[in-house]
Amino acid sequence: MRTTSVADQVTRAALELFATQGYATTSVQQIVEAAGVTKGAMYHYFQSKDDLLFAIYERMLSLQKSRLDEIMARGGAVEEVLRTVCVDVIETSIDFLPEGTVFFRSMHMLTAPRRQEVVRRRREYHDQFATLIERGQAEGVFRTDVPRSVLIAHFFSDVHYLSHWYSPEGPEDKTEVAQQITDLFLRSIRANGGGATDG
Repeated sequence: MRTTSVADQVTRAALELFATQGYATTSVQQIVEAAGVTKGAMYHYFQSKDDLLFAIYERMLSLQKSRLDEIMARGGAVEEVLRTVCVDVIETSIDFLPEGTVFFRSMHMLTAPRRQEVVRRRREYHDQFATLIERGQAEGVFRTDVPRSVLIAHFFSDVHYLSHWYSPEGPEDKTEVAQQITDLFLRSIRANGGGATDG
C-alpha cells in the first residue's frame, strides 16, 4: 500500500508541475518537494524525469489497451464493437486529459528509447483498431475507397485534438462528446455514403 502511494504522489506532483511550469523547467528537487518524499524514494520508482513523463502517459496507454482487449473479446457485430471502442478511447482520453496534454506538449523531450516505446505501444493499439476496420470492410460495412490508414488517422486526430478545445466544465459531458465524435466517425466510414445524405 505504502509503495503505491509514493509512486502516485510523485506522479501527481510531476503532472501538476509539468502542466503549470513546463517539463523542461521543472527540477527533480521541485517534484520531490511537491510530493513530500525524498529523492531516494522517488529514485526507487523513477530513474529520471524522463521516466516520470513516460509513466504519466503510460497509465492511459495501459488502461486503453486493456479496455480494448476486453471489448474485442466480448465480440459482436463489427460496427457495434467499433462504436464501443471509439466511445471508450474518447472517454478515457478525457479522463486523462491533463496527462495527455502534458505528454503531447513534452513528448519531443523524451529520450529516443522512451519515444520509441510510446510509438510501439500506440502502434499496437492502432493495429488492433485497424483489424476492426478491416473486418468491417471485408463484411461490406465500411468503405474501401479510402486507405485504412487514412480512416484510422481521421479518428485519432480528433482524439488527440481533444485537449485543445474540450473542457470538463463545458456544456457537454464526456459521454455526450464521445458519442457525438463516434457517430460522426462511423457515418464517415460506412459503405455507400454512410448516411451522409440523411435528413
